[in-house]
Amino acid sequence: MRYLVLIVLLLGVGGLAHAGALVTGVNIVNPLRASAAEQTALIGQLKAENVRVVRCGLTADARGMAFAQALYAQGIRIELIVSPQYQADAPSRPYQPQAFPGMWGGHPLSSADPALSGAYFSKLLGMLDARGIVLAGLELGNEINWAGFNAEFPLPGEGRVFDLNGLTRDPEGQRIAAGYLQYIKILAVLKQARDASHLNRDTPIISAGLSSPGPARVEPASTLRKEDAVTINATLAFLRANGMDRLVDAYGIHVYPWQKTKAARAAAMNTQVVAACRAAGDAGGKPCWVTEWGFANTNFTCPAEDTARAALIAETMDEFRVLHAQGRLVGEMYFAWDTDPWSKLPDPLEVYRCGGLTEGGRLAITP
Repeated sequence: MRYLVLIVLLLGVGGLAHAGALVTGVNIVNPLRASAAEQTALIGQLKAENVRVVRCGLTADARGMAFAQALYAQGIRIELIVSPQYQADAPSRPYQPQAFPGMWGGHPLSSADPALSGAYFSKLLGMLDARGIVLAGLELGNEINWAGFNAEFPLPGEGRVFDLNGLTRDPEGQRIAAGYLQYIKILAVLKQARDASHLNRDTPIISAGLSSPGPARVEPASTLRKEDAVTINATLAFLRANGMDRLVDAYGIHVYPWQKTKAARAAAMNTQVVAACRAAGDAGGKPCWVTEWGFANTNFTCPAEDTARAALIAETMDEFRVLHAQGRLVGEMYFAWDTDPWSKLPDPLEVYRCGGLTEGGRLAITP
């Protein structure tokens, strides 16, 4: 393991992937909401457990850079989530926690501003370059294919999951597609900023990690939560048809397996989540990063009891290793190490509990 760490530090994540190891890491949840002491404790936990890649966002200011530097000083790189930028008067959907919990407020993707976004990406990468920080990846946006994170979708929705035809023929689908076309423009300016970076010009660009809503469906709203989505396969097919492959190095995908049997989980993974993942160099696609995945454990007693979840994590990691051996998967980032600092309750998905890493957490960070 120490030899692997040395490879990461000397060659970077790209070198590690080329050498044949699956890049493993964890999501850390809104670390800039934590106090300085809490951030120091978090970094100490990560270092002690030999975590070498984390996924999170950063702000382009002194606080964000200080946290990035503190991580990097301990040999921990960031798979960085960056967001499109918007004009101050851009349309906006308010956060409505009572009516639509989990459906965050924000701007429709179609109103993203390429010029503002490009300037922001250049500033952020310039600040990282100036501090000698090399990233593990640049991921543009998060779960743009459903109502929770993309205000292009109406609230309430109808519980529909669109396929590729829905993006071209359905009025709501056409609005979502317009946002996807704007997303391509934002990807282009991110690539320009990345290519102009001194230290991060080889950092892989990863498309937004996509939610896994299951197969396409049109069902009565009364049987479903009133929120809409687009399948992973349809989203990637549309973006690829409009030029995404020349702008990204990998596709971001998310999966939170819920099926009750191993066979059902594997079938859903292969048909609904990773179907578009291709080995680097293959015609017709890119490899993937699973930038979020996880299983809940609602037993918060100490010492931590994680046996059942650990079995599910081990099963999923075996699938990831097969995909990596095929060249179709570059990295996986477990969600999550911790709980949002502002949360009043612990997150059932967290793997650092009772002062230590759970059994499942250790499995999730083992290549």
